Amino acid sequence: MIRLLIVDDSPLMRRLLGGVFTAEGDFEIAFARNGVEALEQLQAFKPHVITLDVHMPEMDGLACLDRIMLERPCPVVMISSLTEAGAGVTLEAFALGAVDFITKPDRAISLEMETLAPKLVETVRAASRARLPSSLRLAERVRLRSGLGQAPSVQAPRRRAPVSAPRRRIKAAPAHGLVLIGVSTGGPPALDTVLSRLPADFPWPIVVAQHMPGSFTGPLARRLDKLCALTVMEAALPMQLAPGHVYIGKGDADVIVSVRADGPVVLAAPTLPEHRWHPSVDRLVDSAMQHFAPERLLGVLMTGMGSDGAEAMARLKGQGGRTIAEAEESAVVWGMPGELVRRGGAGVIAPLEEIADRIMDMVERS
Repeated sequence: MIRLLIVDDSPLMRRLLGGVFTAEGDFEIAFARNGVEALEQLQAFKPHVITLDVHMPEMDGLACLDRIMLERPCPVVMISSLTEAGAGVTLEAFALGAVDFITKPDRAISLEMETLAPKLVETVRAASRARLPSSLRLAERVRLRSGLGQAPSVQAPRRRAPVSAPRRRIKAAPAHGLVLIGVSTGGPPALDTVLSRLPADFPWPIVVAQHMPGSFTGPLARRLDKLCALTVMEAALPMQLAPGHVYIGKGDADVIVSVRADGPVVLAAPTLPEHRWHPSVDRLVDSAMQHFAPERLLGVLMTGMGSDGAEAMARLKGQGGRTIAEAEESAVVWGMPGELVRRGGAGVIAPLEEIADRIMDMVERS
């Protein structure tokens, strides 16, 4: 049985979410009305996974999440609105240790819950199997348990920005090549780690397909732009591909590569029904292979639920391109990179902290 703790101040949301997971038959469920009750249940119920609302009385979701990650780290799925403000809070939650999010219905909740139920269950099941990094806030946890530190204030949770590794400058001259990154569950912190380690003079453009709603990818791009030496932007409109730039595919659409009179471009495209996840990694890689020689492409597949990207990147490797799969030891969910490995499509398998160096090594040798 999967022990699920549902934390929400709305009696209706607790009842509806409880009904969805009770109907599955393999969830043991407990409830909390706010962050204070959630921390009590953390020790008494010992959940395998938690769904956590953001706006609650007494202790809000971010303060509660901060305490969970210090007192008893556990996979947490945030309940988020689809607004830009909701996206910002969700990205902050990822920085604190959340592994995924569920979008809250924006209309009649009870009417939409039946449609949303399969996605809710899939997300929470995957999160229950997620691997939290053993180093996640380790020093703070040790200090707290030894009595040398204090838990963060519930009114002002500590907000952490990722710490970049010392940047190495790359020696390669600008080249006509392209890096393609696919990522899903656990993706924002993984992108923080990889992109913040790449230098401003990185010679190949980078295009990212991160499974997210359209209201989230703009805030994600702006956050990464502040953290990285590279220029990061959302690819909502057609943009010419340029070295030193990262293009985040717009959510609720697909991101593809094309060529115009002035050179290769990246643009958003309407989704296709044959692709389940969006922006689709498979479609991104396939589109790039139509315009770039395989040896000028580098595919990177990182943490994520499902198999998106594995088929196209395996094909890329088979035609002479290069690929990197995130190692199981560091992936929050080893679905997408694991499938690439199983298909024999991973040229290199590397833990998250080494991926940026592997990318630079491969580009330097081009």
